[in-house]
Amino acid sequence: MIIGVLLAQVGTPDAPTPAAVRRYLKNFLSDRRVVDYPAWLWQPLLRGVILPLRSRRSARLYQRIWTKDGSPLLVESEKQRVKLQQRLGADYRVVLGMAYAGPSFDRAFDELIAAGCERVIVVPMFPQYSSATTASVYDAVFAAATNGVDGARVSVPAVTCVAPYFDHPDYIGALAGRIRDAIAAHDPDHVVLSFHGLPQRYITSGDPYVRHCRRTVELLAAAMRWPESFYTVSFQSRFGPEKWIEPSTAEVLKALPGRGVRRPLVVTPGFTTDCLETLDELGNEGKAEFAAGGGDPSAYALCPCLNADDRFIGLLAQLVTRQAGMEAPTKP
Repeated sequence: MIIGVLLAQVGTPDAPTPAAVRRYLKNFLSDRRVVDYPAWLWQPLLRGVILPLRSRRSARLYQRIWTKDGSPLLVESEKQRVKLQQRLGADYRVVLGMAYAGPSFDRAFDELIAAGCERVIVVPMFPQYSSATTASVYDAVFAAATNGVDGARVSVPAVTCVAPYFDHPDYIGALAGRIRDAIAAHDPDHVVLSFHGLPQRYITSGDPYVRHCRRTVELLAAAMRWPESFYTVSFQSRFGPEKWIEPSTAEVLKALPGRGVRRPLVVTPGFTTDCLETLDELGNEGKAEFAAGGGDPSAYALCPCLNADDRFIGLLAQLVTRQAGMEAPTKP
């Protein structure tokens, strides 16, 4: 029996246009796990104010990073899928699915069921658990597994999910290897470890996200043998008037020159795949924030995400085969 594997991402617009970005943002920001305000309050604000304004602005940002092959998130995710399929071999069928836009979970399950997969292992591409990402994927995946576009599925595969791998030794090892490559290329004098942010209220309510992030940092710093003075942990992508997890990456980057930092390297341990939040928010806007604080933008560097790095693909193969109760295949 072929085992299905679903690499699960949040999603990406189909094109860098206001219309496509609006469709994506409408789905994303309507998820009650992402924004949990009452619908009667949030939906009029979302549809009447936020989407018209943010769709145009976000489309311009996507245009700055769009490639000839499409969205960087989709392009890199497909490379991950292909390499994982090669690593796992013919006993597995690896597909890509996204929650809000891009290749859908419905289509992913259609493909897996058509291939005869009676068992599907879901790999959320988020090492640290968050209700706004991991749990959202759980919701969407199980809905797609049981109900397709045409209604309730007759054949529903057994679905299990890989647990968060924020402290897995091979995840830490893959990160460390990626960072060592970037350090060799850029010779930084300080590292900023930027994770996606969340409203503080989510953490207070019991979301373990910050605890997972801190554990990743602890293990990574030990693997790299960094003193605490060599790195700063921060949280990006703040949105709305609420208090978010601190410190803010934008404020940290602005303050670096005043702390004597001349050659920062920004690393994103919570993002496994390059996307708007890494390539533009940190690659372009982050560089501008560093320069606004008095830094030399030419000395600013961004470490690529794990993407299709062989070390990361090896970790994914290990997670999948362990979930399947089989021995991980060796690298071809």
